[in-house]
Amino acid sequence: MQSPLVITGMGMISPLGCGVKTGWERLLAGHSGIGPITRFDTGDLPIKVAGSVPGIADDHEAGLDPDRVADAKERRKLELFSLYAMAAAEEALTQADWFPSSDADRQATATIVGSGIGGFPTITQAQNTLTTRGHRRLSPFTVPAFLANLAASNLSIRYGFRGPLGCPVTACAAGVQAIGDGMRLIRSGEADVAVVGGAEACIDPLSLASFHAMKALSTEQEAPGKASRPFDRARNGFVMGEGAGLMVIESLAHAEARGATPLAIISGYGTSADAFHITAGPEDGAGAAAAIRAALKMAALPAETIDHINAHATSTPVGDRAEIAALRSVFGDALAGIPISATKSATGHLLGAAGGVESIFSALAVMHDRLPPTLNLENADDDMQDLDFVLGAAREQPTQHVLCNGFGFGGVNAALIISKV
Repeated sequence: MQSPLVITGMGMISPLGCGVKTGWERLLAGHSGIGPITRFDTGDLPIKVAGSVPGIADDHEAGLDPDRVADAKERRKLELFSLYAMAAAEEALTQADWFPSSDADRQATATIVGSGIGGFPTITQAQNTLTTRGHRRLSPFTVPAFLANLAASNLSIRYGFRGPLGCPVTACAAGVQAIGDGMRLIRSGEADVAVVGGAEACIDPLSLASFHAMKALSTEQEAPGKASRPFDRARNGFVMGEGAGLMVIESLAHAEARGATPLAIISGYGTSADAFHITAGPEDGAGAAAAIRAALKMAALPAETIDHINAHATSTPVGDRAEIAALRSVFGDALAGIPISATKSATGHLLGAAGGVESIFSALAVMHDRLPPTLNLENADDDMQDLDFVLGAAREQPTQHVLCNGFGFGGVNAALIISKV
């Protein structure tokens, strides 16, 4: 019998602040990390709000201090999504106490960090430089900064991890798929330990304008904290977020042999394709349901044993309805008795980083028997009135198994089940 796969370290950079403890406490307290965009002048852009990672000047308790992550010389080579990944990795590796010095352990460490877009701002800035100042003014670090795999690569280089290196670029499922890929590598014997999750940082005029052209983003301006409204009748699109969520995972046997503390078990993973449409899933959520069933099968769990669901729930009408249809297909009448949270209501949609951050929230729910609230859900759709959304405040509940979903453009679906040790 194979040893269970466990999480031994977690690290998070999110709009709720830097660090797992602070992000979790603020999430449970009902804080919102969504606010006005101040990084650049939004001008006539109709998108004015986002879930930005706070800087140390704005959040003395949990803001990001880039100087603590990398020196000025190194930062010239880094896009923001890589910087976020490096900050999250340091926290996760420190908790796991995994800083291998032997060649064998370094060779046995995989680094899999997904991203939906990678260094998008570097691309737009480089195009502007090319147009206004000419090709001679382009930085030689342009390409190494924007490539999506560079978050994983920078971690591998910094810590000397020489095992498998990967980067699922699967839109909003990338973070969950990165965890699934790491699980496979450990199960196949190609790695003993894997650093897995997602990183994203594309709060940028062109990306916002492009998503707006698809009518995918919320145009809320007056009340930023209410802009992300998963499952609510008044929802009108998702809110762009950014950050990184990374885990250290390994087999329980490996963790115990080196004296590491297992935090939670990753018991199931499933992935599938809709084969339907480039941006919208089928109304019946069939592809998403297939991924959830695959995760349950790997975990050897009947559907009714799931105690909590951290929904993908982007706050788009099409996406939210398809996810609920998928959940009804899998859980049937039992769905009405399973509490559902949508943590994007507090963070916005972190795209490729969403799965990493939300998997950590799911692990924390299992560890602490507390379910995070869904913000801004005041009037659910008529066909969702029977469901048990966690509203208003965090809920204390014994929690053995949590389902975490991640679905993305192109019809990619991924589902993860995290269980109590």
